[in-house]
Amino acid sequence: MASFDELTSAWSARIREAAAQGRQLRLRGGGTKDFYGAPLGSAELLDTRPLSGILSYEPSELVVTALAGTPLAELEAALAAQGQALAFEPPHFGPGATVGGAVAAGLAGPARASVGGVRDFVLGARLINGRGELLTFGGQVMKNVAGYDVSRLVAGSLGTLGVLVDVSLKVLPVAVSEATLRCEGVAQQTALDLLNRWGGQPLPLNASCWVHDTTTEPAEDMLFIRLRGAAAAVEAAVPRLQADVQAVGGRFSRMDPAQAGPDWQACREQTLPFFTPPAADLCLWRMSLPQTAPALELPWPALVEWHGAQRWLWAPASAAGQLRALAQQLGGHATLLRASQAGGEADKRTAGVFTPLPPVQQRIQRELQQQFDPSGVFATARAGV
Repeated sequence: MASFDELTSAWSARIREAAAQGRQLRLRGGGTKDFYGAPLGSAELLDTRPLSGILSYEPSELVVTALAGTPLAELEAALAAQGQALAFEPPHFGPGATVGGAVAAGLAGPARASVGGVRDFVLGARLINGRGELLTFGGQVMKNVAGYDVSRLVAGSLGTLGVLVDVSLKVLPVAVSEATLRCEGVAQQTALDLLNRWGGQPLPLNASCWVHDTTTEPAEDMLFIRLRGAAAAVEAAVPRLQADVQAVGGRFSRMDPAQAGPDWQACREQTLPFFTPPAADLCLWRMSLPQTAPALELPWPALVEWHGAQRWLWAPASAAGQLRALAQQLGGHATLLRASQAGGEADKRTAGVFTPLPPVQQRIQRELQQQFDPSGVFATARAGV
């Protein structure tokens, strides 16, 4: 097996060669998020999986450093053995997910609204830029930056700035206590009102999910709440939330942890029944909105996460203009996450994956990419810029 120095040297040489010849490289770990982002075209593949392993882990310092090709499951198992976890709950979308892919995609799970996103946990990173240079940013402590925190730029960059070599992440202890509450018969706007009210109270809210559940007979509006924290705080919150739910006519129950755990994982991995395409011509859209935004008056199936800040919709690619105009009106944006079965990549080309950036942000993004990648080796347009 090639050593770290041998691999990084080989990658640097390949990048410099691609720059000299005007070729593009696309970065790929396990490939579980290949569906995310704009079509990649004919760019050559650079597989990051050979660079794998946990470089250092200090449980007492709550920090871990892992090479980009490290399987995400391997890292999570090492953390779990010490009673710790990645609090932002990165989705895997398959058994081959890697640490680098999780960071580059920048996607977070159900707890995102309560604990923060991927970039909030990135302490440092090393990457090889478009000149073939190995660069180091940040470090392994929270307060290590004087100026612009470049290491966090890699979160969500989709491999357009350079090859992520390794990353240092802040980890957190697993919560002492947890409870999942199931609230039936709670309409979407009522659920949003409850979540907004609870958000202003000292409650250990960790995650939420509202869906119109069509697997029941008859179909039912469902709101699920996950509480995490000290045992006393969780137990004190349960009757308070129960009273509020029953006051609006909802039915309340506490779920068995053996069922709740897999359900939240299914929400994170998009394997809940909702995420099965209801029709071959519908795309999965992600609406990122302020938590206080009202329920959307749209004719398509929806699922609401992050206390209202993330709304999933099954809608056709032709609805791109309507969805993005509505999202911008409310102070957010809309992303085409998964193309339809019928349209495939054509959906992404016609509708666009991401909401276009304002001119000033576009200029900043392009100048940033120019600094990291002057020859456009990683300019695959995957991030929509």
